[in-house]
Amino acid sequence: MSAFASLLTASAAIRVASLNMCADEYLLLLARPAEVASVSRLSRDPSDSSLWRIGRRFPGNRGDLESALPSRPNLLLTMGGGGRATISIARRMGLQTLDLPFPATIDDVERNLDRVAAALGDIRRAIPWRRTLAALRRSQSPPADAIFLGAGGNSVAATSLEAQWMLLAGLRQRMLPGGRASLELLATKPPAVVLRSSYRRNERSLGQSWLDHPLARPRQSRTLVTDGRPWTCAGPLMVNEIARLRSPK
Repeated sequence: MSAFASLLTASAAIRVASLNMCADEYLLLLARPAEVASVSRLSRDPSDSSLWRIGRRFPGNRGDLESALPSRPNLLLTMGGGGRATISIARRMGLQTLDLPFPATIDDVERNLDRVAAALGDIRRAIPWRRTLAALRRSQSPPADAIFLGAGGNSVAATSLEAQWMLLAGLRQRMLPGGRASLELLATKPPAVVLRSSYRRNERSLGQSWLDHPLARPRQSRTLVTDGRPWTCAGPLMVNEIARLRSPK
């Protein structure tokens, strides 16, 4: 058990309030139910989180300290700064805080898993995720030219964390001007694989209508549909999504 977790368990059972959907993922995957005080409201919304069924078992907060306090946490989990004033106030109130850095690499995601597992008092909880990730890395295949395609042609940078996950799925994200795929590009230089995000696919919007254009479905390309929700954070939920994309169809 880490010294950080020991400090908490010495006085009370760990109860964690997470104020950020991306931080929620680590908590919901690693914590026991009694250790979760509350999560952000987005993690209880099926449009935003694939963990919504688990998220709805717990109180939701608005992503701020005030809305998290009624759930009586003793550890506040944030990400990427989480509002320095919020962290400072929480500490003055006697709450422990853990601020996870935004991951820039898959290794960063692994380190965040370890940080949260250690804060919960058992670093071993991260091991199953590490093992699955290691197996994906060992069995990585030569990548095919690919374009991640979201609403309105929005894509991801070729050097981004999302592109690193794509490599594990056997896909190499193409460099795109402005991080966007145009209909003209898809028609004249189609990739071997189009990775289409299903994020908010049922919503009526110009961006979603763009995906329905015939040129957004190049015949020369193989199309894979991916659950767009894990890509928002590109965190630990990507492990299972990449395994799914690699499974025989």
